[in-house]
Amino acid sequence: MIASAGTAAVVAGAVLAAGLGMWTAFAFNRLVRDRNLLREGWSGIDVQLKRRHNLVPNLVEAVKGYARHEKTVLEDAAAIRAAAAPGGGVKETEGRENALTDQLKRLFALAESYPELKADRNFRTLMEQLAQIEDALQMARRYYNGAVRNYNIRVQQFPSNAVAAAFGFRQEEFFQLASATDRAAPKVDMQQQ
Repeated sequence: MIASAGTAAVVAGAVLAAGLGMWTAFAFNRLVRDRNLLREGWSGIDVQLKRRHNLVPNLVEAVKGYARHEKTVLEDAAAIRAAAAPGGGVKETEGRENALTDQLKRLFALAESYPELKADRNFRTLMEQLAQIEDALQMARRYYNGAVRNYNIRVQQFPSNAVAAAFGFRQEEFFQLASATDRAAPKVDMQQQ
């Protein structure tokens, strides 16, 4: 009877160790899957950012013909576009891209001052392309941020957080990007003068 109790304890320990090992492998594989989905999402963002960067010089050239005296806006747009080349971490890319977005908004505000530019077929085509890129970028950002959310939940949630810590899985950052084609909401002053 004593021998069978010892054997039962050994078998129970072996089953527990095997179960723990299988669960660890399962949790690890889920973390790897989520991390790869996150990387896939970032790749989608990177593709759209490159498309956007390739369009900026064409927009600057289209505006240049109509707004020659607005040289600083055009030069700033070109300089920021060059500095905002894709690469680096999420926060660095976010900062550079939001600066480019602000500059594109200034470029669009400038274009509003030139009705003949707004009527130009080439400029309208470029604007439509930018709107499509911004839509695709927004979808890529949503996908990426959803992948980050799912991954971060696994990294933080017990008991998978123990596996994440043991194998070096760390939380990732969300990517926030303003849209260059969004129009600012008009400001209404309700005070009577």
